[in-house]
Amino acid sequence: MNIADLRKSYEKAELSESASRADPLQQFDQWLNEAIHSEVPEPNAMTLATVGADLRPSTRVVLIKGYDARGIVWYTNYQSRKGQQLAGNPYAALQFHWAELERVVRIEGLVEKVGAEESDAYFQSRPLDSRIGAWASPQSEVIDSRAVLVSNAARYGAQFLLQPPRPPHWGGYRLVPDRWEFWQGRKSRLHDRLRYTRQAEGNWLRERLAP
Repeated sequence: MNIADLRKSYEKAELSESASRADPLQQFDQWLNEAIHSEVPEPNAMTLATVGADLRPSTRVVLIKGYDARGIVWYTNYQSRKGQQLAGNPYAALQFHWAELERVVRIEGLVEKVGAEESDAYFQSRPLDSRIGAWASPQSEVIDSRAVLVSNAARYGAQFLLQPPRPPHWGGYRLVPDRWEFWQGRKSRLHDRLRYTRQAEGNWLRERLAP
């Protein structure tokens, strides 16, 4: 099969101005909950895009761990490639793709670290193996083999037993949105795209974009 011949007609839903929420966070909450209740695979998975000092963009998939009026939260190693890129350029973009619902949500904004208390609380809620793993993995660094990770995990497991503290190099980030876009697939490639842009006074401007 020629990959250029792959086609799909998007016909499951529509996104109109009258049916959408005036606040993008409320629209996101609605769509995320619909994705969860529809049991799409990993509805909490989102692509995170950052840009390094060399101006080369990079992406990876992370998991949303919280959201409210302050922004979108995830947790990771601060010394990883994404952490280093965010330290140099704190602007980033997120994307959710719920293929089964023919929907995409794009979010852009400034990224900040969450407070230590919030990071501590989430870290303690993780399974023990995941907490040990945060110590064992020098994320994004070159290692000789998987044996390095296994050895590190054994060492930190013996050191911390059942109470590993949060590593100082591990914690949360929060993206504070200033732009949202909601994409709903439609027939004949005439997709619905609604963009929300934060205004100086704090409210949101909602506009329809051509597909």
